[in-house]
Amino acid sequence: MKTNQTQATDKQSQVSPDNINTAATADSAILQQQILWAQMQQQQYQLDDEIHLGELWRAIWAGKLTVIVISALFAIASVVFALAQPNVYKASTILAPASNEGGASGLSALAGQFGGLASMAGINLGGGQSDKTALALEILKSRSFIERFISEHELLVPIMAAKNWDIASNTLVYDSEVYEQTTNQWIRKVEAPQKPQPSLWEAYIAFSELLNITQDKNTAMITVELEYYSPAMAQQWLSWLIADVNDFVRNQEQQEAQDSIDYLTQQLDKIQVSSMETVFYQLIEEQTKNMMLTKVKAEYVLKTVDPAQVPEEKSKPKRVLIVLLGVIVGGIIAIVIVLIRYFAKK
Repeated sequence: MKTNQTQATDKQSQVSPDNINTAATADSAILQQQILWAQMQQQQYQLDDEIHLGELWRAIWAGKLTVIVISALFAIASVVFALAQPNVYKASTILAPASNEGGASGLSALAGQFGGLASMAGINLGGGQSDKTALALEILKSRSFIERFISEHELLVPIMAAKNWDIASNTLVYDSEVYEQTTNQWIRKVEAPQKPQPSLWEAYIAFSELLNITQDKNTAMITVELEYYSPAMAQQWLSWLIADVNDFVRNQEQQEAQDSIDYLTQQLDKIQVSSMETVFYQLIEEQTKNMMLTKVKAEYVLKTVDPAQVPEEKSKPKRVLIVLLGVIVGGIIAIVIVLIRYFAKK
């Protein structure tokens, strides 16, 4: 009996490796079939993509006449539009913060010693040249300053009514639907509360679009740019603008210095401590120096490094770029129309 069991066990041990090999072979065959099927599907997808791309190309080629016509129409319209745009010239100037060594150093020293006393008395000892420069730049962009600038130099008509510049006669061309040049009357049609004559607020918005101010954080240099139809007027306006902001800040500080001197002089009669008299005399002395600087220096806060010149080349419009964009947009629209018509029929 034991012998029979041993023989059966031997037979099982002999059959088992064959069964394992057969199962492994079957798994390998299934894996190969799966890989083959995946490769066939991938090839089919690539073939479908090629068929789709080929079909798209054939559809576009069949409608090539439509693509050419629409692209040509867009090209012509772009050329007409580009030529209709007036030339705009850009004048620019480079400025640097003006240094006030004499007055600034003395005021800074006094500010460190008697800043609290001066502030209690309502006297401004200054916060350094960087503060003056930042103040000047903010004034240069402010609404009140620009409105005053437009009024003083009578720029309302050139800003709001001009539409081009005649090179031959060197004169502005005004919009006949906005301004009647022969009678000097505004005739534009607007809805209430606006009036035919533009307000200073409208002029400020229009002028702000012409003006660009940037400052280099590393060098502190300031670039001011102004765009306009007339190159000569762009240069003139920019020169006026820089001169006016220097005058504005200078007059403002001159008035503050004079008010401080008057106040300190009045307070001297009320002081009974001799040491305090010395402090007030020093404050009066420094304010007097500061006032002298305001009267002497023309470029009080912004010093011109590179003055504005009359530009000889236009800054815009970029007519070639306009035409290229027009052709590209026209081509894309034409291709979309051709493909829609093709698949709609299909």
